[in-house]
Amino acid sequence: MADVYIIGIGMTRFGRYLDSRLEAIARPAVEEALSDARIGRGDVQAAFFANTAQGVVEGQHLVRGQLVLRALGFEHIPVMNIENACASASTALNAAFAFIASGQGDIALALGAEKMNAADRAKSFAIFDGAWDVHDVDASVSRLAALGKDLPLPAGAGQNSGKRSVFMDVYAALARYHMHRFGTTQRDIAEVSAKNHRHSALNPKAQYQDAMTADDVLAAREVSWPLTLPMCAPISDGAAAAIVCSAAKARELGATRAIRIAASVIGSGSDREADDLDHHLCRLAANRAYESAGVGPADMSVAEVHDASAFAELHQAELLGFSDIGDGARLVRNGDTALGGRIPINTSGGLESRGHPIGATGLAQVYELVMQLRGEAGPRQVDGARHAIAENGGGFHRYEEATACITILER
Repeated sequence: MADVYIIGIGMTRFGRYLDSRLEAIARPAVEEALSDARIGRGDVQAAFFANTAQGVVEGQHLVRGQLVLRALGFEHIPVMNIENACASASTALNAAFAFIASGQGDIALALGAEKMNAADRAKSFAIFDGAWDVHDVDASVSRLAALGKDLPLPAGAGQNSGKRSVFMDVYAALARYHMHRFGTTQRDIAEVSAKNHRHSALNPKAQYQDAMTADDVLAAREVSWPLTLPMCAPISDGAAAAIVCSAAKARELGATRAIRIAASVIGSGSDREADDLDHHLCRLAANRAYESAGVGPADMSVAEVHDASAFAELHQAELLGFSDIGDGARLVRNGDTALGGRIPINTSGGLESRGHPIGATGLAQVYELVMQLRGEAGPRQVDGARHAIAENGGGFHRYEEATACITILER
């Protein structure tokens, strides 16, 4: 397959835009990406639109991308709607990558846009209800509860929990299993969260920009033990976009800041047993991506991972090969994943702090990594960044995400 490059990126500040329509949320990201690529709307030959929530929140179940992009001035071109749970935006990028690499066109737009906040908060939380098997909820809850059964809960756990996404209970169960099996502590998870809040304080497009300490994180309201509120991704609105093009077109356009997509790999889960982490779908997809790109974990300069909870970052660092399975807490304790460390992770602030409009998240990760590889990340810049990796998971089935996308970029 031919080489494919990202020549333009754009992103809104993530947050809460209760009175904005989806096209108004998407517009700044698209216009920034076009300007960054130094092209016009007429140069785009196809668009891949990621969104998960508009059907639940607004009743717009179909033709979402066609409506949003028409409002933004795109006509006639093919528009593909992508729904792949929280991995939708990285899946849209994968589809744009395949469109260019297969020679169907020279320039494509990947756009993720999400409006999750609604006046009726029940609609916002209902978005997550369909991200696992709705016919198997009781069995899924029982399986997850069994994971943490051998880890005693501290006194008072569960007494201060409020309204939450079912996925916070999923992550809490996985965290308790990891804590019991490998000795990870709640403070280790809090340190991940504090690190990401420090990073987000340097990111003007992050939803939350206040630094926190681990003690601050531990003192916050419990969501689902061991997770407290700052350890969990918020409900967010926002958009992110990328302009993808062929190598020949990048040369023709004089795109000297282009970043190569070295690998884009999507995987799905399996019926593995809970303790078989070597066959976790993210582990397998990452290995395929490293092989495709001709690099390994040690070559990565910076990473963005799907930290819908702080525990998830710690676990994904293991699955991406930055430590042995079960040893992710050591990375945190050593400061390896913070700015200035061996492998900075979530320099954007991650989902916990940058925000998590689920249909836009994967492209927000790519936005951050492109900025890093260009050397344009300002006070959160990783020195000499050359290779970067993003892990973006979606949904849940049995003991792991239902799907995951791994993207490797290189300067």
